Amino acid sequence: MVRKGMKVFLNEYEGISVIGEAADGLDAIQHIDQLNPDIVIIDLLMPGMDGIETIKKIIDIRPEQRIIVLTAYGKDDRLFQAVKAGAMGYLAKTDSPEELVEAIRRVYTGVPALNNMILWRLLSQKDDVGPHEKINDLSDREIEVLRLLAKGYTDREIADQLCLTSVTVRSHVSRVLSKLNVKNRVQATLYGLRSGLVPLEAVHDPKKFLD
Repeated sequence: MVRKGMKVFLNEYEGISVIGEAADGLDAIQHIDQLNPDIVIIDLLMPGMDGIETIKKIIDIRPEQRIIVLTAYGKDDRLFQAVKAGAMGYLAKTDSPEELVEAIRRVYTGVPALNNMILWRLLSQKDDVGPHEKINDLSDREIEVLRLLAKGYTDREIADQLCLTSVTVRSHVSRVLSKLNVKNRVQATLYGLRSGLVPLEAVHDPKKFLD
């Protein structure tokens, strides 16, 4: 019933089309392989394979797949595991429908969708996204790109800021993720914040990375 309701709601928005739904993790993986969706919305509590394991397997199959977690399960350890597994957005089921639509639009353009509370909870985790010594491998230009990623800028906006082409920016982003050994922009931003390379005020723009 929840899936059917979400499908009707989301299909009302211009530019959004629900092309498939799944009852559990295994079903989701099979559908994703067949349908190649732009965005996957997933719960953490599912029968059989749980959401964390499902996210990991999806990313193994499609490393560039953009995933949003929508769940009532809010424990910090699961939240961090979802982001570490590769989720680019994380919303509570108590958030408004409009916030879900906004998150879909952000993640579609490559911009992470996390609210203030979730970001601070992630930063408070003792675990980490990777060894901080890797930060020394970044060039000055790659550090500039990382700081703009943290602000939630799209590739086009980063290109405009740095007077580069979008193709060049995507190349820089790819190298940043590779050098830091992270899966996506959420993890890269957390890495930058924890290492001190990205100042906290860099992610305070409510119209960008955070709500």
